[in-house]
Amino acid sequence: MNLLQPVIVLAAWTMVMWLWMYVTRLPAMSKAGVDPDSLARDPHASLDTALPPKVQWKAHNYNHLHEAPTVFYALALALALLDLAAGLPQWIASSAVVLAWAYVVLRILHSLVQALINKVVQRFAIFSLSSLVLIALVGLAIIAAF
Repeated sequence: MNLLQPVIVLAAWTMVMWLWMYVTRLPAMSKAGVDPDSLARDPHASLDTALPPKVQWKAHNYNHLHEAPTVFYALALALALLDLAAGLPQWIASSAVVLAWAYVVLRILHSLVQALINKVVQRFAIFSLSSLVLIALVGLAIIAAF
């Protein structure tokens, strides 16, 4: 069940990013005089053009936390269920926990880089590392399941 701790931490971090997004976005929308209803009706309108990039960086990251991390959630839960049902070999279980924490740390780091400085090369490097960790988790899940 140690595998569920990083799942919960990443879910909590996603909610931190949600809060950060709205704490910065709502005042920026008010300052810019953005009417959400007219924005919703205009297919050419976008908050990306109406708000400063630094405000939108948080929103973009919040969206990113609903993309690749969904694979992480599925893998972590599958591995936890496999361990509960059949008892995974110790090396798989411990490796999965280490990889899960590495993934969470990398995704939080990715969020901070994107939300604060948004340097694309740095973000890409962190994203690539987190993707390699995710690939390793996929490999463990395949070994565990089959």
